[in-house]
Amino acid sequence: MAASMKPETPLSARAAVRALTASKIRELYNEGIGRADVLPFWVGEPDEPTPQFIRQAGIDSIAAGEVFYTHNLGIPELRGAVAAYISKLHRKTETNQIAVTSAGVNALMLASQLLVDPGERVVEVVPLWPNLVEIPKILGARVATVPLAFDESGWKLDVDRLIDALTPGTRALYLNSPNNPTGWVISRDEQRALLEHCRRHGIWIFADDAYERLYFGDGGIAPSFLKISEPEDRVISANTFSKSWLMTGWRLGWLVVPPGLAADLGKLIEYNTSCAPVFVQRAGIAALREGEPVIAHTLARFLSARDFLIEKLKSMPRVRVAVPEGTMYAFFRIEGMSDSLAFCQRLVREQGLGLAPGAAFGPEGEGFVRWCFAAAEDRLAEGVKRLRTALTS
Repeated sequence: MAASMKPETPLSARAAVRALTASKIRELYNEGIGRADVLPFWVGEPDEPTPQFIRQAGIDSIAAGEVFYTHNLGIPELRGAVAAYISKLHRKTETNQIAVTSAGVNALMLASQLLVDPGERVVEVVPLWPNLVEIPKILGARVATVPLAFDESGWKLDVDRLIDALTPGTRALYLNSPNNPTGWVISRDEQRALLEHCRRHGIWIFADDAYERLYFGDGGIAPSFLKISEPEDRVISANTFSKSWLMTGWRLGWLVVPPGLAADLGKLIEYNTSCAPVFVQRAGIAALREGEPVIAHTLARFLSARDFLIEKLKSMPRVRVAVPEGTMYAFFRIEGMSDSLAFCQRLVREQGLGLAPGAAFGPEGEGFVRWCFAAAEDRLAEGVKRLRTALTS
């Protein structure tokens, strides 16, 4: 009797989930976790803790009993603080255009769920952060890619090729700039050309702006679609507190959307996380209102680390690297390496060096390795020594 009640098909997830690519960075991380001798430059995380004044805001909120559910879209104070921040940085933005999310990746998933149906076509510029590569696939979208071109003078976008890929039937363009993993930054002229084309054809632009304040060019603020677009344009900006304010573990982000879309986002958030924790949101308010010195310190520190690491990498045999314009990553080619995951696994086992395999960022990343340089110079120097040993032994 029991046997006859078994389902005819084996237990399994839906096809879109089964087809997802497991994170090669996590696979590597799991090999080295718990090893005190491993230098961990594989994940995108600064080595400094969240500043005390931000932590204290969260502590004070918990002490005040703010541990209950709250607004789906975020507490009004944080939504207002984000709107004021965007208005100062880019263009006038109203509170009703802001949705608070539980991290930047949650923001990108929510925006995709809001606007992309199964079977619709989206375009991504690659190499790209694997989470953003997989999000449209989870939703059943068809993904087309346009690769950046590499040489040692810098990564470059063929904007005409990208525009050709943005056919009238395309639903959305996903664009991460400054780009994880390459450090490439889109120019203002390239943004204008893309915005004009997307306006003509009704294509949405999903801008992943997580690293916009980790920009090594003039002013320290990367070019943003928010700067050149109107509130009614089909532009959505996703951002996070993780990188610029050293808050990776807090899981707090936001979306800037055209007027009228926030209400529908609120519905999605209700059926997803319900809300971001109030005490985490209080920490976010403190970061926005008092955190400019933190960003300035972080940017200066990362610039120094970038220059140190790039100089060392350029002196190594087989290494070809462009100077990253932003982010906290060096993404470099190693000549003669055809399997970046195997190479990075060997680095962990034999040298105690944790770097991210380029293949984690799509086929266009194979042959490359990513190094997160958000670390003290002495640790970077030791990592350089270990990599040099691996390349010359």
